[in-house]
Amino acid sequence: MAIFRLQIEPVTRGTGRTATAAAAYRAGERIRDERTGALYNHSKRDDVLHKEIFVPSALDGPNGGMEWARDRSRLWNAAEKAETRSNSRVAREYQVALPPELSAEQRVALARTFSREIADRYHVAVDLAVHAPRPQGDPRNFHAHLLATTREVTPEGLGAKTGIDMEGGVRSELGLPPSRQEFKTLRARWAELTNEALRAAHVEARVDHRSLRAQGIDREPTPQIPIAAIATERRGGHSEIAERIREQHRQRVAARAQGRGEQSQAQSPPPRDMDARRRQAVQDWLAYRASRGHAGHAGHEGGGEAARPLSMEEIRQRAVAAWRSLRARGVESRASDAGREQRPERGGDTPALGDDITG
Repeated sequence: MAIFRLQIEPVTRGTGRTATAAAAYRAGERIRDERTGALYNHSKRDDVLHKEIFVPSALDGPNGGMEWARDRSRLWNAAEKAETRSNSRVAREYQVALPPELSAEQRVALARTFSREIADRYHVAVDLAVHAPRPQGDPRNFHAHLLATTREVTPEGLGAKTGIDMEGGVRSELGLPPSRQEFKTLRARWAELTNEALRAAHVEARVDHRSLRAQGIDREPTPQIPIAAIATERRGGHSEIAERIREQHRQRVAARAQGRGEQSQAQSPPPRDMDARRRQAVQDWLAYRASRGHAGHAGHEGGGEAARPLSMEEIRQRAVAAWRSLRARGVESRASDAGREQRPERGGDTPALGDDITG
């Protein structure tokens, strides 16, 4: 079934990555990094279904002067040369899951639409690569990589930082929302585009970018197991990483179920407890009347003279006093219940529960 996935991450020089290597791998091409002299050759890849470079629509024409940006090697070498720091962000990648329910043409069209929107929204170049599922992986795992420049693209080359990679102070001066809001906006937009494509293809499946908690779904997210671990198991081997991830997931599921049970007991006491409280309330009322020398029609338990009739004012005052007594008892009871409920958390026996984001 269709799933939502939009993973956004920077390609940073500080982690040893380069834009040229990322582009060569995703597009299945041979690119030499002019800054370092390294050669990245992935031309033997056979799982690249579609590749294309997008530039802003305003410059996308024969007279736009953007031929240089459509040259993959030239584009990403320019991205490398534009950065001088050792920890610079040289590219920004958007990885999306493409619904297997769509045809090959529909999946490419969906990825192209999102690429075009990012190029126009941030005025960047976007290098799109649509990949088929890996032979050793999930056969439904059609996905796309959108490798975008972190700087504005112009006919003369790359300009200032833009989009998510723009400094927070600059974004504020321009009246733009924080980068965190940009991430949320992009997630919502990808979900919208995916659902539009599914609807146009007459497919009932839909995706949702919100967390399970925001959707009102009380369950643990499905664990993500690395492709290398899955490949090991499919070859008949044993992956400790996969087993550890699954065990941690089972523990979270059990903790969530235990938490639901404890919450249900705290919110809905058994009928027996409610009956006991009612009996206690009646006994408190009778004890109060007996202590005041009034047993009503039942007579005086301690003997002595018969109870005199009560005036309306006395009945009102004693009813108020009895109600206050019962209310105080109820408050104490609830405080006691709350104390019993919270003690396991203080002791660390009840793990904290929560949802994941990426949905």
